[in-house]
Amino acid sequence: MKTSVLTLVRGRHAHLINLMHGLNAQLSPPDELIIAWMQTDIDEDLPATDFPVRHIRVAGSDLPLARARNFAAECARHEGLIFLDVDCIPAPELVRCYREALANQTGLFMGEVRYLPAGAVRVDPPGALDFERLNRLGEIHPARPALGSDAPIPEGDPGQLWGLSFALRRSDHERAGGFDEAYEGYGGEETDYAWRLASAGVDFYWLAGARAWHQHHPLYRPPYPHFDAIIANARRFHARWGRWCMDYWLGMFRDAGLVEWSPSARDIVVLRQPKPAEIDSARLNGEVRYG
Repeated sequence: MKTSVLTLVRGRHAHLINLMHGLNAQLSPPDELIIAWMQTDIDEDLPATDFPVRHIRVAGSDLPLARARNFAAECARHEGLIFLDVDCIPAPELVRCYREALANQTGLFMGEVRYLPAGAVRVDPPGALDFERLNRLGEIHPARPALGSDAPIPEGDPGQLWGLSFALRRSDHERAGGFDEAYEGYGGEETDYAWRLASAGVDFYWLAGARAWHQHHPLYRPPYPHFDAIIANARRFHARWGRWCMDYWLGMFRDAGLVEWSPSARDIVVLRQPKPAEIDSARLNGEVRYG
């Protein structure tokens, strides 16, 4: 099965370069890479590749993640779609594992992602990633299972989908109606997408062999810079599905006195915006790998 790797970019120039180096090191290269630029200019000085790279522009000032993912999928020329976050470096086996899984059965496959500390990525000589170092330093997120088998492992909870690394057939993406483009900014669109897929009868699987490493970037806990988007997108998700997503962040907003909310609430009552000092204090140091 031919496959298209899809990635979205706003900033993150160095991260994109490392992602492309990772794709160049694949045991079974992708048939194309589509880069959806959520910014005005297309970055120059990108690595050369042995596979086609296509650039598309996505309009929108509020981080249009859902629109960008749909447009990238629409522009893809192949049936196998691998969504890979720009922060991720793919292990050499990633494309092959996803391709084989998609060829053998339908479903959405979620690869293992390990998180790196600041300064973990070294490219020496230029273009040559130290995969042994990444393996040694990469850490599994505590909310994710440690996968010990390369065989697909069924996952019954669609809410386990995070958008960093996953693959599915174009036909399943289209059957579910793609991403809801009414979600703007950070949060919620991929959980809504997961439930749309589940409602369309798409099964979910973990795939250990499709490993990627998440490159470090500045983090906030809670993610106050995305406060308004999280509130709006959580409300949209609840209106459709009768349940909340991003409960973890909503609980932290509540505990900080910004909102009134509980898991059984029918709405979120916003009490105030985060103060500049609160935003500054929420920024995490470089040793913290995830929010």
